[in-house]
Amino acid sequence: MKALLSLSRVARTTLRGLTKEAPANYRLAASIAESQPYFGLLVDIDGVLVRGKTPIPAARKAFKKLVNVKGEFLMPVVFVTNSGNCVRQVKADQLTRVLGVPISQDQVLMSHSPLRMFKRYHDKCVLVSGQGPVMEIAKSIGFTKIITIEMLREAFPLLDTMDHDRKPALSPSLPVKLPNIEAIILLCEPIQWETHLQLIIDVLLTAGNPENIPQKLQYPHIPVVACNTDLLWVAESKSPRFGHGIFVLCLENIYKKITGKDLKYELLVGKPNEITYHYAECLIRAQAAGRGWRKPIHTLYAIGDNPMTDIYGANLYNRYLEEASSRKGSWLQAKAAAGKQTATVSQDEAVDVIASELTPGSATCCKSVLVCTGVYSPSKGALVSPEELTTGAVFHGHRDFRFDADLSDPDYIVPDIDSAVELIYELERYVPK
Repeated sequence: MKALLSLSRVARTTLRGLTKEAPANYRLAASIAESQPYFGLLVDIDGVLVRGKTPIPAARKAFKKLVNVKGEFLMPVVFVTNSGNCVRQVKADQLTRVLGVPISQDQVLMSHSPLRMFKRYHDKCVLVSGQGPVMEIAKSIGFTKIITIEMLREAFPLLDTMDHDRKPALSPSLPVKLPNIEAIILLCEPIQWETHLQLIIDVLLTAGNPENIPQKLQYPHIPVVACNTDLLWVAESKSPRFGHGIFVLCLENIYKKITGKDLKYELLVGKPNEITYHYAECLIRAQAAGRGWRKPIHTLYAIGDNPMTDIYGANLYNRYLEEASSRKGSWLQAKAAAGKQTATVSQDEAVDVIASELTPGSATCCKSVLVCTGVYSPSKGALVSPEELTTGAVFHGHRDFRFDADLSDPDYIVPDIDSAVELIYELERYVPK
């Protein structure tokens, strides 16, 4: 049954009835609460816990309610972010400082984390685009033959001519020989977009060897994997900032304009893809097992600020869970066995994944909780109105995801993360021990 609140009604009801005082009666249900939880939390970071490097005030208050006196979490919690510019340990350390609660890397799911499952790419020579320690990131998720954009630029300096101040006067006297690139991995938004766009297009047009002169177009092109398609995200500024989705949008349109053909993705990961939520559930189960909790986790609560990624993805995964429970072999498992995963939400493509990572989980539902501290705002003067998001008049999702209005409609809308925690405790009749 769909939700207490909907986006179309948020201006009237979001801040009324689900305020911080309303769920306080959950303490009256102490007699039926148990020490082992039956639920887990999937928590977004940007717009929910922080804006840029600035903590959202409700975050620390919320997390004091999620740990015991030893600093241990009272239920499994995974931080599911579309950020991709660092390894998990760095993000865990950042969260520990922000929340004042010890966070381990095993509780962090970056946008690129699910690529650990896709071993068919790990021994291929891959070109990696992004920012931060891209070589370290690529190694941490299993890749063994890595070429960065900077390595490619150094090998072929005359390819990067947009910035005249960086343009070399002469070619290097001793050309660098690089292996043929077999796939392209887009981790996150890069720093110098013109360089990344130019060199990625060069690799696509030359079938992985930009030393060659582009001749007859080879199509389909070499595999492309994108780890995050967020159009917008929030930092300290009052309005949302460009996300990696803007970069891939530029890349898609440049390739289309030059070749007349669509750029095709072998795989899209990160929210809202259901593979990411399935991987998050694997981490939830691992946490529960590590704590000696034997009872299965039945309900997942996904807390986020972006209707087109956090909410869309959680509802998409909930739909998958419903389908999986209604028939023995779910279509996601069928795709995994087939060895291909869709970049869209259609059922006729799939991915090569480790079968053990996609064994059926225990969760039977994934509830979506939208907070109003990030991309989404209930204000009538917001850049994109709630009505536009739910009707699809403005669709911020990736081109390969067809719009479904039901999937962008959250189960619950609350002011902030602290309200979300209290609401979940009330729904679960859970009292911290």
